[in-house]
Amino acid sequence: MVLGRLLLLLPLLLAIALPWATTGAKDCVFCELTDSLSCPGTHMSCGEDEDCFIGHGVAQGVGPILNKGCVHSTSCGREEPVSYMGVTYTLTSTCCYGHMCNRGPPGPATTGLLLALPLLQRFL
Repeated sequence: MVLGRLLLLLPLLLAIALPWATTGAKDCVFCELTDSLSCPGTHMSCGEDEDCFIGHGVAQGVGPILNKGCVHSTSCGREEPVSYMGVTYTLTSTCCYGHMCNRGPPGPATTGLLLALPLLQRFL
């Protein structure tokens, strides 16, 4: 009985657990360079050879900066100098590989799983 119910829920569980886009073009969050740690951003469509990223920049004597968007996959993890408000920062791009994965916690898989838990409890 329980096994039958779990089999009925399998498509829902897979949709929640798997990233929405693992290959090809995807949507990401875009934010210009900012010194605010909060960056709600806007939607941006990436190219097929691009990944979502969050860039964290540091410079001696000033607070951090960040930005978000799409970047060519060969630039993931690289440090680059960027200028913001007359200061040169070292910006490191950290990539992620799913649809809207750079929007920040909680991610889409976590949110979907939390929303589905009450439904799953009724079937178990």
